[in-house]
Amino acid sequence: MSAQATWTLLVPVKQTAIAKSRLSDFPPPIRQRLALAFAQDTVSAAVGCPEVRRVVVVTNDPEGRRLADLGALVVPDLPDAGLNPALHHAAELVRRRDPTAAVAAMSADLPAVRAVDLSAAFALGSTPRWFVPDRAGGGTTVLAARAPADLSPAFGARSRTAHQASGAAELTDARLERLRLDVDTSGDLLLAVKLGVGRHTAAVLSTKDPSG
Repeated sequence: MSAQATWTLLVPVKQTAIAKSRLSDFPPPIRQRLALAFAQDTVSAAVGCPEVRRVVVVTNDPEGRRLADLGALVVPDLPDAGLNPALHHAAELVRRRDPTAAVAAMSADLPAVRAVDLSAAFALGSTPRWFVPDRAGGGTTVLAARAPADLSPAFGARSRTAHQASGAAELTDARLERLRLDVDTSGDLLLAVKLGVGRHTAAVLSTKDPSG
């Protein structure tokens, strides 16, 4: 572990059987594999970031073990009531274990993200609470707080406005381009491929028969 590793990163992962419905160019079996691959590449980047002490994945998906294999701690989504309750639950688990931990929540749909992108965000985020808006402009890909109790996640369709209104500072530096690319649609995925997706997503996309 690096001496500068101070952040605990929370990654909520939706059950892949119902994820990525807007990737309409792909049949359901491929969408499921892509959803898992996105999460694997996101977690891989997080685990490889020197500023990250631990990665906590919150999920009820049976494939969660694959994320544990990458070095994440996988915990069940006990509230099972959506994204924000899952993050509240995970932040509380972190608070009990380490009340002084700095905590960040990150989307699991960032197949182009790299460890260096997260390092850039942590370097830029000098305020007690900050967030990175998604490329589309309405959502959020990362929300960070210096204390678990201060996270107050409001992820969703208008989360950028919600996080701004709650006092979190917004980071939009050009170095965060890959970190801002939350993939929901086929157009998003095409852009991610241009920027360079991680090995898990690349493997699914290069498979001639991904449903097999």
